[in-house]
Amino acid sequence: MSQLLVVVDSLKDWAPYFPAEDVITFDDYLSLQEDKKKTRTRVINLCRSYKYLSKGYYCSLLGEARDHHIMPSLRVINDLNQKSLYTLHLDDLTELKDRELQGSDPEKEITFITYFGSTAEMEFKNLAKDLFEKLPCPILQVSLRFDERWQITELQALSPHNLKTDEQQTEFANALDRFSHKIWRSPKARKQYRYDLAILTNKDEKLPPSDAGAIKRFIKAGNKLGVDVDIIDRKDYVRLAEYDALFIRETTAIDHHTFRFAKKAESEGMVVIDDPMSILRCCNKVYLTDLFNLNKVPSPKTFILSKQDKGALQTAMESIGFPIVLKIPDGAFSQGVFKVSTPEEFDAKIQALFKKSALVLAQEFLYTDFDWRIGVINNKPLYACRYYMAKDHWQIYNHSGKGGRFTSGGFDTMPTYEAPKAVLDAALKATKLIGNGLYGVDIKQSGDRALVIEVNDNPSIDHGVEDLFLGNQLYEQIMQDFVTRIEARRGQKS
Repeated sequence: MSQLLVVVDSLKDWAPYFPAEDVITFDDYLSLQEDKKKTRTRVINLCRSYKYLSKGYYCSLLGEARDHHIMPSLRVINDLNQKSLYTLHLDDLTELKDRELQGSDPEKEITFITYFGSTAEMEFKNLAKDLFEKLPCPILQVSLRFDERWQITELQALSPHNLKTDEQQTEFANALDRFSHKIWRSPKARKQYRYDLAILTNKDEKLPPSDAGAIKRFIKAGNKLGVDVDIIDRKDYVRLAEYDALFIRETTAIDHHTFRFAKKAESEGMVVIDDPMSILRCCNKVYLTDLFNLNKVPSPKTFILSKQDKGALQTAMESIGFPIVLKIPDGAFSQGVFKVSTPEEFDAKIQALFKKSALVLAQEFLYTDFDWRIGVINNKPLYACRYYMAKDHWQIYNHSGKGGRFTSGGFDTMPTYEAPKAVLDAALKATKLIGNGLYGVDIKQSGDRALVIEVNDNPSIDHGVEDLFLGNQLYEQIMQDFVTRIEARRGQKS
């Protein structure tokens, strides 16, 4: 399990707050013995000063030398100590709109305080969040002045020692509670787990990779293996380093917070599924098409088309023959995929798709009653499903319902050893080119041919579907993989 320490100059600085064994003085931290077990340690440095050669400065210096995940980092401290450095981070921050500061006197300086990226000042909530992502510091005082437009004129790191009012102390305590729930947990509740894992979900997602039933079983399986599992959402970005691992159970995309979460987790040295490289490789079908062609992965005949290359459009139609499947490169759950049956339909649809993407895929149409989905983790088959086409439709999902409603076909779930060898071989050949994460490989079977349609980095695992054969063992195998990866990573550091 990861360890959390809060370092202060004096325990008197913590007097207004709930006592916790995690709160120690700088002198205690200085004399801290080396951790033989190489437990992941998170340190919140709340010393009174971060000036050069102060206790706060040395706290972060020692933290980085000890391979602790410390906030603020030495880089942030150095930047905040020099205006010429921290202003370099301010250019692309949330722009301060005049309407957000309506009623403010442009002749007066505005000052507010952020606590772990949050603030009680509604008009500055986005700015506080952006500042924290750029310069992660527990408590930050921000000064603004109007000079043709509102601008940040000064950033100053504070400590709990500087918070004099009940209101400020309450805001700090609430923000710390949101940032790291561990500080308020009883020691008894924490000692039963070896590791901490966060599952990123989105309660508002219409087609999440895992339903509530599956999420509950992931939590139960993790607890059984000594893993404390928390459910987080996009607002918990700042808390990521609190965990040993991140499991993304929200549909991923490149220009999306899921990718930022994956990148942040990777930079913190955490185990993460889906890892950023898998997201990059799987989320774009252009990449997969070229990868499969180069490495001779069996797949349908596919052309990568550009609007400027008129000849290639004609060649694709002649070579593939109708009907043809047209795809935008980053579609998911059968969205952004269209079947055209005539040259006129081809021309109209592809011109519409070129308005969304510089490249479009044209692929041969293979009608089958079902698609295979082979779940793979760490290059080993995990589950096998057959997803049947939606009623009176040629895809698994039919999104043509009113009001964004959709229908889907039935399914069969079976042990992987009952899936055809050609299907399993094609799935493993494809995933080995992507990485060693958790993938779902979609395959069309036509006679003895098994053709890979795509590899999903964030495959569906729903209770009563993918787990129908393995039951709870499916969740335990995935959680065990996380445990193995965490222990291997710690072994590399020892």
